Amino acid sequence: MSTVQELLSFCFCLLTLSGITLGLPNGSGVVRVVVKEGSDAILPCSLSTKENAESKLFDWKKDGGKEVFFYVGGFHYNNGRPGQDQQFKGRISHFQDELKYGNASIIIRKTKVTDSGDYTCDFPLLQPRQILKIQLVVELTFRDRSGEITGASPEPSVKILNQTQDVALLQCDVQGASPKPTVEWQDSAGNKLPAEEPQVSERGGSFYIIFQTTVKKTDNYRCVATQEEIKHQIYAETYVFISEKLFEDTCSRGDVTGWFFSGFSLGALAVLASLVATKFITVRCNKGAAVKRQRNRRETERSNGTSVLHQTV
Repeated sequence: MSTVQELLSFCFCLLTLSGITLGLPNGSGVVRVVVKEGSDAILPCSLSTKENAESKLFDWKKDGGKEVFFYVGGFHYNNGRPGQDQQFKGRISHFQDELKYGNASIIIRKTKVTDSGDYTCDFPLLQPRQILKIQLVVELTFRDRSGEITGASPEPSVKILNQTQDVALLQCDVQGASPKPTVEWQDSAGNKLPAEEPQVSERGGSFYIIFQTTVKKTDNYRCVATQEEIKHQIYAETYVFISEKLFEDTCSRGDVTGWFFSGFSLGALAVLASLVATKFITVRCNKGAAVKRQRNRRETERSNGTSVLHQTV
């Protein structure tokens, strides 16, 4: 064993014998646990002697008063039994098979931001008494927090302002968000789209944003509002069908069948549109072909007439 390890072991024993709160040797005497919101958190607690804790009494509390988990001699209350704080009902479990090794750790399932705080694992009947402090930090992750946090942006309103055969103008409205969100348009692959400068106004500390973009191809388009400070993100989608480019491509290739089957994968509505568009393209292309054939025939007749004239002369 190294000199540093021996020193840490010696300090640990002194703390245990004196009944002082135990923790990692970071100067605070507190074990810090950091997890992402929605994940499970293991709060560690073990007897310093590693002796069997199956017949012991230990008590977990949060912020000095909230009852988290209580165990005594093989019995415990959990999952809604009287005494446990409502915040933790149905979400706490312990390591039953590890108790014989002195492990009194617990697991908090599906952590919430409100689970963050100071926890204590207390063996009150031990001589000397042993208490371990744990600081749990639940980090926010981006998700929809509308209805959960005041000021979280509601779902944006998206609409098609104007559409031609070539392009469509899309508008996104974000109403009453605080703090000010960042807003962007994305295609179905998540690529950020170029857009006009957003129109931003503020009323009563809340922000109202109008954001427009122009698109030129068939796709699902998404308006995303993000509030970094509160880790809130919400979006709305709209489907845009651009037909003109497909018409041109079809006529230029003369491959109506290939266009039809590519459109077939767009979904039920797109299939219906494809059927209508295919009929239109076929008529248009056939009409164009007929005109071309007629023009060629006239040119041929004119050329033949000229030849006959020369021969007569």
